[in-house]
Amino acid sequence: MTKAIAGAAKTLLVPTDHTLVMVDHQSQMAFATRSIDAALLRSNAALVARSARVFNVATVVTTVAEKTFSGPVFSEIRAALPEHKLIDRTTMNFWEDTNVVDALNAFDKQKIVMCGLWTSVCIAGPALSALEQGFEVYILADACGDVSDEAHDRSMDRMVQAGARPMTSLQYLLELQRDWARASTYDAVTGIAKDLGGAYGLGLIYAKTMFGGEGG
Repeated sequence: MTKAIAGAAKTLLVPTDHTLVMVDHQSQMAFATRSIDAALLRSNAALVARSARVFNVATVVTTVAEKTFSGPVFSEIRAALPEHKLIDRTTMNFWEDTNVVDALNAFDKQKIVMCGLWTSVCIAGPALSALEQGFEVYILADACGDVSDEAHDRSMDRMVQAGARPMTSLQYLLELQRDWARASTYDAVTGIAKDLGGAYGLGLIYAKTMFGGEGG
């Protein structure tokens, strides 16, 4: 008989085992996004960026044609990660850009977590490229978007079929925390959840206000 052993699956993320790549969360790219509401997309991107800051995750923020076409990265990302130098590209697939690849190699992580615009192009391309080279790839689906539901959904299907692991933004935050006894990040994590965690955040605010509640 198999016996349970206390411990986490190796596929669960921890702050030190992956590189987060935030891709093309820019004005022009968001204008044509229809698979997710723009305000929710910005909120989810902010949640991811703030999570990365709290847990000191190795992070790359990349843009495409920032000065000539796509415009500035979301202000929420810049506010959360002000010290990060943006890597601007001409390639739609960031895995074909040597500056981005050099940054990834400098972090030397086997797991890559991605989110950005658009799912079918600037996420699917590098995800498939990374998987082919033997990396483990995670996609934060609700911090991605595309020109239609169909474009987003079929691209997620394609990446999952190739071996990528889909996640959500809030799931990412809570997976990094994973234990409410980790006091050093407790206040920051619940603070992010209260600000950006939707109904879950409202629940935390209610519990704290009405009952002095703590925990997840």
